[in-house]
This record gives sequence, C-alpha cells and structure tokens, in this order.
Amino acid sequence: MSSVAYILLFSSAAITGSMVLAWVYQRVRSLMIRCPSKRNMKGKTVIITGASSGIGKETARDLASRGAKVILACRSVRKGQAAANDIRATTKSEEVYVKHLDVSSLSSVRKFVDETTQEESRLDVLINNAGISAPNEQVITEEGLEITFATNHLGHFLLTNLLLDLLKKSAPSRVVVVAATAYRFGEASEFEFMSGYPNVAEYAPLGAMYCHSKLANVMFTLELAKRLEGAAGVTVNCLHPGIVNSEFYQKSSKYLQNFGSLSWLFFKSTTEGAQTSIYLAVSEEVDDVTGKFFSNCREEKLEKQALDAYDAKELWEMSEKLTSL
Repeated sequence: MSSVAYILLFSSAAITGSMVLAWVYQRVRSLMIRCPSKRNMKGKTVIITGASSGIGKETARDLASRGAKVILACRSVRKGQAAANDIRATTKSEEVYVKHLDVSSLSSVRKFVDETTQEESRLDVLINNAGISAPNEQVITEEGLEITFATNHLGHFLLTNLLLDLLKKSAPSRVVVVAATAYRFGEASEFEFMSGYPNVAEYAPLGAMYCHSKLANVMFTLELAKRLEGAAGVTVNCLHPGIVNSEFYQKSSKYLQNFGSLSWLFFKSTTEGAQTSIYLAVSEEVDDVTGKFFSNCREEKLEKQALDAYDAKELWEMSEKLTSL
C-alpha cells in the first residue's frame, strides 16, 4: 500500500473516530441533563397543548408531580383521558384534567379559550407543545389555512394572545414555545404563502412547511417577548427538545423507524426530550429571562434569520389578519 493510501486510510479513520466520540459525548450528555430545579408548583395552573403523548405528556407528568394543576389540551379527548389516568396513577395527583383543543382549528381555539377563561381563575404557565411535521400532500383546513402552519404557529398564536389577560392577571407567569433547530432552514419570505399554496406543485412538506413553521415559532416568541417587555410580568421563551423517540418522530421520520429497538441509543427518550420544556416552565434560573432560545436546559444563540425585526413584525401582522385577532 502506498504512503498516500496509508495517509488517506488514517485520515478516514481519524475522522470517523472523531465523529463517533462526538456522538458518544452528546448522547451521554443528553442522558445526564435533567431540569435541576426542585420548585414546588402547588397552587399553579398549567396548560399544555398536545399533551396526550410524547414530550407533552412527560412534561405534564413532571409538573403534576410538583403539585401543579395541569390541563391537557388535546385534539383526542380519548387519548388525553388515557394520558391523564396514567399521570394520576404515577404522580398520585388528582389535579390533572383534559380539555378538547385542536390547534389547527381557530374555532376550536376560541371555544377552548372561552371555556378556560370561564372556569379558571389563573394561568401560570402556558406550554405551546402541540405540533405536526407536515403531511405528504397539501391539506387545507376548513378555515382555508395550510394545516402545518395552522397547527404549529397560527393556532398557538391565537391561543396565546387570547389567554394573555389571564396570564397577566396571574403574573409572574410564563409562555413556553416548543420550536426546533429546524428553524435554521426556514425562510421568512415564504410566510405569505402559508395560508394555503395557490399551486399544489409548490408544496414541499418537511423541507419547506415544517421548517418555515418552526421559524415562525421562534419569531413569534421574540416578538411577543418584546411586546410584553417591562410591564406585564409574563416571560416568553422557546426551545429545541432534541430528536426524540416519540410518536411525533416515529410517524414523521422513516430514518428513525429504521433504528427499531436500538433507537434509544441514538435519540432522546420522551422524558429526556421534556427536560427543557420543564426547565423553562419551573426553573428559578429563568425567572426574569424572556425572548430566548434554549436547548438541553441552556440558552443557545439564534441564527440571524430569526432575529430580523421587520420580518417578525410582518409575521405578527399577517398572523393577526389570518386569525382575525
């Protein structure tokens, strides 16, 4: 074997070894990360959207174990009740409730808010957790909205704004938005199309709709934090939960499915994936922190496309129009 071949072989082995070591480090680190706060949440009320499974359910379980009154806002009441029964059994808390909410439907959001504001005297934490990856084919809701954008952004935009008075009344309170690092591949210039593509041929599921909606999550977080700054006593932060071996990813990723029973080696469990949501909901370390992006229970710097103030304002005004806020 020539010296050049030896050098190439050694270089390849070194690169592969470095990649393996980097992966091992990240996996071990994710296994060790837990929300450090022991804060008791007795007397607090929390709403979590999409809490019938995955990281939403595990977030609900943790907050119920801390004594909070937890409302699971779920599209499927049947699945929500099953989740609530499981959480009650493991936490011994009876303060776990289920309400119907389909965040892809603006009328469902309004009905949920009407019932909640009549029944609840306070709201300490709102966790916008529900989301979809994007269907393989374009789906338009009854209200004429593209379903990924409606579910991941518009429904939560409307929900949060309609619950703001209750959040302000309960201050200090928190809004937690489950986003994703996929926002880095989103483009604000595409937002104007997301009320429903006029040309189905332009529709691109994961590559476009999901990433754009995650960018909208981040921009919404920053813009709302700016609008609330100084007076309301409501903090707003968003997060990346990681790649989680949950129902969400199992349905949306054939790549994850290929790992089968070994997926736990490569991806976070739902309990691990819930830690940053829990951290932003309870931690004393973020009592006065707002308008930030977190991953693995620590703040991360945002890419420049998420920080454009003009695009954020445009998204806000478009969202107001589409939701008739």
